Amino acid sequence: MSGPSPDLLAAGGQELVVVLTKAGRVKIRYPAEAVRDDGVRVTVRAPWAASGVRDFGFVRFEPGDVLTEHYWRDRWFAVKEVRDGHGVLKGWYCDITRPAVLAGGVLTVEDLDLDLWVSADGASVLRLDEDEFEESGLAGRDPAAAGAAVAALDELERLARAEGLATLLA
Repeated sequence: MSGPSPDLLAAGGQELVVVLTKAGRVKIRYPAEAVRDDGVRVTVRAPWAASGVRDFGFVRFEPGDVLTEHYWRDRWFAVKEVRDGHGVLKGWYCDITRPAVLAGGVLTVEDLDLDLWVSADGASVLRLDEDEFEESGLAGRDPAAAGAAVAALDELERLARAEGLATLLA
């Protein structure tokens, strides 16, 4: 495990690039402001990076939204706190990923299809994209990674239902 990035710790607010890959290809790449790096967890802040509105039915991501994103070097997930342009918490969108890698100002994570949504009040906890995960074939190609992904989703769901994700992010 690598230690904290001296550049991030010294320059609080330094810009870096977040690269989310899926099935070996870049899914999205966007600039983010480094907030914190303690050697295990890297936290960044970025505006909603996709173009236009994305309405999932249970939440709308739209221009003006700000995400505070937490990535771990030793865990198989990322937690993204989603706030609207006025700072009102919408909830947490959690990606199941391989552990994050930060090198040369680029934070890279591999999306493993599984996701979890937790509403701001904690009343709605939704497991997402389990069908995409099955269709991805990861269980056949890399059973250990598939097992870690499912375990990470289970862990996040337990935390969300028991004490809320805010405790994980404190």
